[in-house]
Amino acid sequence: MARIPIGLELYSVRHDFARDPLGTLKAVAAMGYEGVEFAGPPRHSGAELAAMLRETGLVCCGWHTPFALVQDDTLAATIELNQAIGNRYVIIPGLPADRVRTIADWKAMAGFFDRLAERLAPHGLLLGYHNHHTEFVPAEGTTPWDAFFGNLAAGKVVMQLDVGNASRGGADVMGILRRFPGRCQTIHLKPYAPSLGRDKPEAGFRPLIGADEIPWKDLFAFCETAGDTAWYIVEYESDAYAPLEAVERCLKALKAMGR
Repeated sequence: MARIPIGLELYSVRHDFARDPLGTLKAVAAMGYEGVEFAGPPRHSGAELAAMLRETGLVCCGWHTPFALVQDDTLAATIELNQAIGNRYVIIPGLPADRVRTIADWKAMAGFFDRLAERLAPHGLLLGYHNHHTEFVPAEGTTPWDAFFGNLAAGKVVMQLDVGNASRGGADVMGILRRFPGRCQTIHLKPYAPSLGRDKPEAGFRPLIGADEIPWKDLFAFCETAGDTAWYIVEYESDAYAPLEAVERCLKALKAMGR
């Protein structure tokens, strides 16, 4: 298949972006990133962001959209914003705890996502879900992740697997990908080392890509054959390095791996 481009989740450099949006995007583009994924409620208009993307040559490869912004009274504005910046991927980065207390809740949420995906499709938008670590904690004979994705209509909702968060939750990353082939149109390349996180889980996020314990070779092989993956998206969230330095070093490591 064609080469998969590499984008950056801007949450990784959120403080830099808040201080200097255009300057940060220019720095990210200069590193060699081809796209960016925005995160959180918008602080700029669609026209302003579109102008920044045009100036830097970056593509919007997603938006981590709060659950509150895909409700009946907010959905129209969210659609308008994403269309203005040319984004296809509306990714929900976690859910309110009171909405997913039980496995039955997760199954019901799958129905909500299927219906929401149908509402977004006519506007050229794809809905997705991004995990943290709690989706992989066993409950009621299964896991929230399996209860959720196992009850979604195949092909409707993007499985944006965050491989670092999944590893933090004790999940088998390759097992998840193989169980849901063709679902990860975008995937978060976040480093994690379980051996470093045994006593203090957050310590597992300190290594950069390539110095961690994610099975990158197998992951790339899957995404580039059975994953239907359109974007690799780097995210780094430890304070072990300055944010802009960390994401540049992660990209260099990916380039060294042939990506």
